[in-house]
Amino acid sequence: MAGFCGLLLAAGISRAESFSNLEAVDANGVSTWNGSFPITLVGVLLTDPNEMLDSTPDFLAWDDGANAYNLGGQWQVFVQALGGGDRGGVECWMAQDYGNLPWEPHDGSDSYTDEAWTANVNRVSHDPATGYAFHKGDLVMITANGSLFYGGMQNINEEHTTGTNYQFTISLVSTNFGLPAPQVISLSSVISTGINGIFDPTRATGGEYYQGMRVRINGLTLVSTSGWNTNSDWSSRYCTATDGEGRQLPLIHPLNDIGPAPTNQFDATGVFIQESGSGTDGTFGYELFVQEITPSSSAVLNLANQPVITWPAALANYQVQSSDSLTSPNWSAVTNAPVLVNGQNTVVLEPAGTQKFFRLHRAQ
Repeated sequence: MAGFCGLLLAAGISRAESFSNLEAVDANGVSTWNGSFPITLVGVLLTDPNEMLDSTPDFLAWDDGANAYNLGGQWQVFVQALGGGDRGGVECWMAQDYGNLPWEPHDGSDSYTDEAWTANVNRVSHDPATGYAFHKGDLVMITANGSLFYGGMQNINEEHTTGTNYQFTISLVSTNFGLPAPQVISLSSVISTGINGIFDPTRATGGEYYQGMRVRINGLTLVSTSGWNTNSDWSSRYCTATDGEGRQLPLIHPLNDIGPAPTNQFDATGVFIQESGSGTDGTFGYELFVQEITPSSSAVLNLANQPVITWPAALANYQVQSSDSLTSPNWSAVTNAPVLVNGQNTVVLEPAGTQKFFRLHRAQ
């Protein structure tokens, strides 16, 4: 935790932001966020850096438009809020060949060379202080210098430029923190009829309520299996699932192998995302990035490896204490230093081999 405190001090002028504020939308599903950079967000990494998009270097010159929209290598992860008054998740994305977007300069200045792209991928895939390679389930801090809205989500990115002043950084808070327990839902929670998503601009229900979060959708059956593969482009990894009651949801297969396409009813666990394909309409396009398939009859219990304790920042003269027993308690201070996260003093606890009790005690 001392390292995390140091990171916050180093950030200095960065402002802590909540996931729910960053992803707020209007009646058209378009972002209403108007904050300033840099910002920091702390959450749990839901995906491995090599799980969603193929980051293999592939520089492609504009070539008079022959490579329009060909972005070369791409990199993407999702990070979910810790809870405690905050909710949601955010996508962190970057690409190699921004210069192949029609509105960008086509002189090569906004594309990475293969060597520079490899260095950039390594930079965001590893903790800058220790070189640790990130894995899903790690607790991380994002420091963002740029962000754009597209497809229904406000995304952390480089704003389509190779300038270092727009780069984001991901720093390690705690390894193996543990994936959050998935929100268990049925397809009727997010889809009304057909592929029509349930859109609620208040984000209290429907697809917006689960956007960017780890979910488990029960009672699905595959309608199409054409995208059930592990080695193709994102657009070729789509298949469709139904609940048998007229509702359908696009599923996106990861780059890694999760087994053969299920032939019977199944439950799918993964990240609930949105890709409307529009910069002006974010009311549709909900999808599930699939990470795990289980038979519908099975039950899965997910527990975080490390618990988190939070309390209001205004109670600065309080400390967390622990005890092994409530009948004859011997309270001792938890030595992990608290960190300020979204207005809350936050302590990440080490896993305990025995049962522990905790209390908030006013310091003398």
